Amino acid sequence: MRNLRCVNQSSSSDAANIKAIAWDVSSDSVITLRETHGLLSLERLVGDEFQQIASWDAPQDRYEVLDLRFFGDTETACIVFDIGDLVVVRENPSKEEKIEIVGSIDAGISAAAWSPEEELLVITTKANTLIYLTRDFEDLVSLELTARDLEISDHVSVGWGKKETQFKGKKARALRDPTVPETVDDGRLAEKNEFRETTVTWRGDGAYVAVNAIEISKQRRVIRVFSREGTLDSVSEPVNGLIGPLSWRPAGNLLAGIQLFEGKRQVVFFERNGLRHGQFSLRSLDGIEHETEIPIRSLLWNVDSTVLAVSYEDRVQLWTMGNYHWYLKQEIFEPSLNWHPEKPLKFALISRTRNKIHRLQYVLDVCSAPISPSTDYGVVAVIDGKILKVTPFRQANIPPPMALHDIEMAANANDVMITLRESTKPLLQINVLHPGQTSLYTLDCSKSEPPQRIQENGVLDKNGIDITSEGIRLERPLSFETSSLPVEPGNFKLADNGSLLFKGRPLAMGCTSYLVTPSHLIYTTSQHMLKFVHLAPHLEGLEVPPDTPESDERCRSIERGAKLVTAMPSILAVVLQMPRGNLETIYPRALVLAGLRQSIAEKNYKKAFLACRNQRVDMNMIHDHRPEQFIANVGMFIDQIRKTEHIDLFLSSLREEDVSRTMYRETLRADERLETDTVKLRVGKVNRICNAFLQALSGRKANVKNLITAQVCKNPPDLDAGLIEIVQLREKGSDQVDEVVEHLCFLADVNRLYDNALGLYDLRLTLLIAEQSQKDPREYLPFLQNLQRMETLRRQFSIDDHLSRVKKAIRHLCDLNAFEEVKSYTSTHGLYEQTMGLYRYDEEKFSSIMQLYAIHLKETSQYKAAATSFHYLNEMTQASECYRLANQWQEALSTASLIPLPSDQIRSLATTSAQSAIETKDFRAAATIFSDYLQDIPSAAKYFCKGYHFTEAFRTITLSSQTDLLASVFDTGLTENMASIIELLADSRAQLTAQVPRIRELREKKKEDPLAFFEGDVNEGKDVPDDVSLAPTDSSTMGGSLFTRYTNRSMTGTAETGTSRRSSKNRRREERKRARGKKGSVYEEEYLVNSVRRLVERVNSVGDEVGRLVEWLVRRRMVERARAVEGAMMEVVRLSRQAVEDVFGSEKENAVLGHGEVGEQGKMDVPMVKDYAKLALLGQGS
Repeated sequence: MRNLRCVNQSSSSDAANIKAIAWDVSSDSVITLRETHGLLSLERLVGDEFQQIASWDAPQDRYEVLDLRFFGDTETACIVFDIGDLVVVRENPSKEEKIEIVGSIDAGISAAAWSPEEELLVITTKANTLIYLTRDFEDLVSLELTARDLEISDHVSVGWGKKETQFKGKKARALRDPTVPETVDDGRLAEKNEFRETTVTWRGDGAYVAVNAIEISKQRRVIRVFSREGTLDSVSEPVNGLIGPLSWRPAGNLLAGIQLFEGKRQVVFFERNGLRHGQFSLRSLDGIEHETEIPIRSLLWNVDSTVLAVSYEDRVQLWTMGNYHWYLKQEIFEPSLNWHPEKPLKFALISRTRNKIHRLQYVLDVCSAPISPSTDYGVVAVIDGKILKVTPFRQANIPPPMALHDIEMAANANDVMITLRESTKPLLQINVLHPGQTSLYTLDCSKSEPPQRIQENGVLDKNGIDITSEGIRLERPLSFETSSLPVEPGNFKLADNGSLLFKGRPLAMGCTSYLVTPSHLIYTTSQHMLKFVHLAPHLEGLEVPPDTPESDERCRSIERGAKLVTAMPSILAVVLQMPRGNLETIYPRALVLAGLRQSIAEKNYKKAFLACRNQRVDMNMIHDHRPEQFIANVGMFIDQIRKTEHIDLFLSSLREEDVSRTMYRETLRADERLETDTVKLRVGKVNRICNAFLQALSGRKANVKNLITAQVCKNPPDLDAGLIEIVQLREKGSDQVDEVVEHLCFLADVNRLYDNALGLYDLRLTLLIAEQSQKDPREYLPFLQNLQRMETLRRQFSIDDHLSRVKKAIRHLCDLNAFEEVKSYTSTHGLYEQTMGLYRYDEEKFSSIMQLYAIHLKETSQYKAAATSFHYLNEMTQASECYRLANQWQEALSTASLIPLPSDQIRSLATTSAQSAIETKDFRAAATIFSDYLQDIPSAAKYFCKGYHFTEAFRTITLSSQTDLLASVFDTGLTENMASIIELLADSRAQLTAQVPRIRELREKKKEDPLAFFEGDVNEGKDVPDDVSLAPTDSSTMGGSLFTRYTNRSMTGTAETGTSRRSSKNRRREERKRARGKKGSVYEEEYLVNSVRRLVERVNSVGDEVGRLVEWLVRRRMVERARAVEGAMMEVVRLSRQAVEDVFGSEKENAVLGHGEVGEQGKMDVPMVKDYAKLALLGQGS
């Protein structure tokens, strides 16, 4: 789909008598050899001027320059003459001669060619010998071309590429073997004279060289293939009419030659083994009656094997191949051509008539119509000699070499351009440039008619299009359809190295083709990606997307080597051409979403819906892109869509996710994106849309299916409302009931619908639903018939009970006045609260249900609630028992007194309650019971002291006037508590003095050698290689890495693929190790830190008790003991503060989190040590 278009042209005057030209790659200049007045002059063309390098006398005999090669590295030129001379010209000689004849072959030279790397020169002489020469012209190989060479090859032709092997049907195939050709060539020579008898050509990698020469003894032309070492590799099969020109494709797969065949000429191809491999016919020459009289001078491939140049005596034709078809792209009326050795589409040619040298730079360019929203029909024009192939891809996607319209022209075309023609219709003007003339055609894209010719040999300046002075290209106007584009297309340029330039600055690397549309810059990359860059007037810079096709809509993977042909934004399509030549039309997500957002903004909901439906875009995008606008225009959406099934499709696709911010996130930069609704609320989105549709549909004559769909698609589905719609439709006598029921069963689970229909107590509707299900009629028909025979309340109760809707069932049962049945049903299903609510105004029935409820609470060990219920029912015995079981001794003893119980039973209950309080360490409650109910003052004082309630114990003793208990009970209690506190504080001090230094030691070890700390030094101090890759095992992958093995972080990759049983077992084993905190293990530090934390919390909890103990020790004249307790407490508090600072203060730098993890989230929560208030009466000595 690409044409050859000249993009740069330079010419030089005064180029008369030039014999040969060559390229100097180092300076990108042309080296010429000319003869003037008997002198040969080697010159360099710089700009428009010739700079002479050297000159010498021309040979006296008639001669021809077979090869001119300039070596840029040594600034040396080598000239090969057919008379046998090899001349070397040095541009800047040091000690050597400037001009030197390095060799001469007496027999003369028939052909010569340098290898691609310029290290070997192969020469064929007129004595049928082949000579290999080095760069220093040393003879490497010299061999004779004889008829015996033809005996090395025993070719078996299978007719590759011939029409005999083409499929012609079963009957034709049965007649003969297609592998056996009808005629076998004997290799006879062409009847016409040839321009040159011998040709030498190298393969692109320099490994093989081919020689095309006439074997006189056999009277046939033979192509011999030699290796780089001079060994004969193969000989071509006989081909009738084969002539001299031969060129080996640089890619290496084919050799191209010329065959005179039945009065016509065709290019034939050979493989390296000498067998034929297809051909194509050359077109007839304009103005030539007997075209075979004009010999073909040469065949030349360009350096990247994309263009084949066929040089006649008066013209050069440039051919390209696509999809196995050869296109004639250019015809230049000059006799010879010389390709640039490195730049694929650059060449120089000599104009004999104008005495000029032209340097031309071509590109393979797609000729497409302007990509504007109203006329983007995707019209592409392809040049093929006298045929212009025009295809509007919006109308027909026809693969090349075919086309929708083939325009036959009077002459071969060199360039074509498509512009817009001022008209009310989408009319395009096709401007075609021929050698020496032009032609104009118009194409009406709204019709399928072929283009109409409106002018021939005309002037194109009416549209601002100019023809270059040489007549080889059309100059495009500067205002070429840029009014609708936010960025001038001329600001973009594709450099030779693959850089995509924007205003002269690199935008992207590795670009292979690009297009500019009104909203995007589209380009392909050498990494086989199709990328989109947003173009918008408000954007200051262009943002190139990354290579993430899986997450970014602006990037998409494409087939290897695919290039852009054209884009059609109005239908959201891009046409790509594969390397072989076939086409592929794709709908990239970026174009689809850009068009979808534009349609939504324009409120063209039908176009947006069809785009979502055709391109598989989530329908939620229609709402999520502009939610408030959509909700306000639901009626417009319904009017535009109209079709019931389309509205159902949209409603059934709804979900809560905001796809405009997840799946189809806007890729315009957030700070500069176009204004859109900023509503972030998406909770209840589905219900909100469905309610809007229901409201919009209720005010118009809507299809019942849409109403039902809107009800069923809610979250959760409102199945009852959908069923009610069917009931209303049935009451109207509509004949659509069965169809609507089938539609509803399609949308929702038919079993759920059956239950909901049954829950509406409509047996006819239930039967309709059941008929659409897979239920057995032998099961549901008797069940429905049985329900039909029941009275209304009993039927409703039975239905609710069947559906396990027990709360509604108990209501119907209450309405039936079957109280015994109510009591049984309530007990069975635990409906006590609901039933009591129903009988709250009937005291007798309420109390009966309350009785059942109280018994149930007691049986389920809910003693507190049971006690309250029994208390309400005035059953004090049960209430007292439940209070006792609930450890509410005050209520238990109070209700026991209300029974009333005998005093001995009350004392027994009080004793039991006191023992329970002692077991739960509620010493204050036990002491109160002993004092108030058992009148046991010594026991009461004892347990008050045990609970550190010394003031209450003192009050109880003095209140009972038993002061003798102060010495025997009270002081004893103080002494026992003092001993307990002293022991606790001593243990705490010992723990702190042992654990804090150990923690400090472990942290030092970890800091000095983390490897030995976490895994152990298994190499005994030896160096561990850092370039060893170990295959993971089950233990290694389950254990994690060195620093993550002892964390609770979730593992990814291999660790997650293990069995859950093994993972759970390992996890439990690690938890047990962590809980033990074994010395020397990696968990020891964590265990010690947690131990210190718990100790600080325990010290804080005993502070108040120590304070009360010290006060009463002083009051009882035990001052020294008080000082001892207070001193021990102050010491432990001091050590605790120091421990917190040492252990938790360093966590800022090396935090060990709660699960042994080296922290990334900052330090742990530092425990606070409460201040201990000293007793001032003890003075400073304490």
